[in-house]
Amino acid sequence: MNTHRLWISFYTMLRKDVVRMFRIWVQTFLPSVITSSLYFLVFGTVLGSRIGEMQGVDYMTFVVPGLVMLAIVTTSYANTSFTFFSSKFFARNIEEILVSPTPPWLMIAGFVAGGVVRGVITGALVLLVSLFFTGLSLSIHSLFIILGFAILTCLVFALAGLVNGIYAKTIDGINIVPTFVLTPLVYLGGIFYSVESLPSWWQAITFSNPLFYLINGFRYGFLGFSDVSLSLALTILMAMVAALIAINWYLIRTGLGLKQ
Repeated sequence: MNTHRLWISFYTMLRKDVVRMFRIWVQTFLPSVITSSLYFLVFGTVLGSRIGEMQGVDYMTFVVPGLVMLAIVTTSYANTSFTFFSSKFFARNIEEILVSPTPPWLMIAGFVAGGVVRGVITGALVLLVSLFFTGLSLSIHSLFIILGFAILTCLVFALAGLVNGIYAKTIDGINIVPTFVLTPLVYLGGIFYSVESLPSWWQAITFSNPLFYLINGFRYGFLGFSDVSLSLALTILMAMVAALIAINWYLIRTGLGLKQ
């Protein structure tokens, strides 16, 4: 395929997904905004007044980056996994893409791009909502780091969602991973607390959680401090991107989970 046809193929897949998510915005964007608002209300406003400060900043301000990251992780993952799954079993247009001259990397880019778009938009909406709870006092240490970690995190979990979408045989297969894997990892990744406040044995468990590094890198962009090195967080993030791209390319190239 020449460059023009590659672009048309990518644009078609992305446009279809973006149009869908805006057409059903009540399902794609609103739930994360409402859920995050409840988190801000309960953990920030109610409990935050009792906790006081965390690492020298107001507790409400401390939890905002983590809650934004929670929305980014869950929505980017859910978007790609469901979109690919529905293409296999509902719309049944995945066969048309597979028999076309579309290369595997372009299929990956087309499906993952929608997850990145939804994750970034949802994260931005949650961040806007947080301003009402922080009194417009949320600081930004580095906009470049915030955008970089947000986009790369969307990419990681959109790629992970694609793996899930390829392997899933039922709609329950789509919901198992977010419920039993992603949610515990995110909640235990330092959204509501600093690792310094944990006992040593729990710190060791936390340091083995990859989402802990993503959340802390994102928090550094806002507050200018982190529980881990920024370079280490970025290295882990890039390693996850590379590994997931390779896995998806292999699965689509060989047809595992696709050719029944």
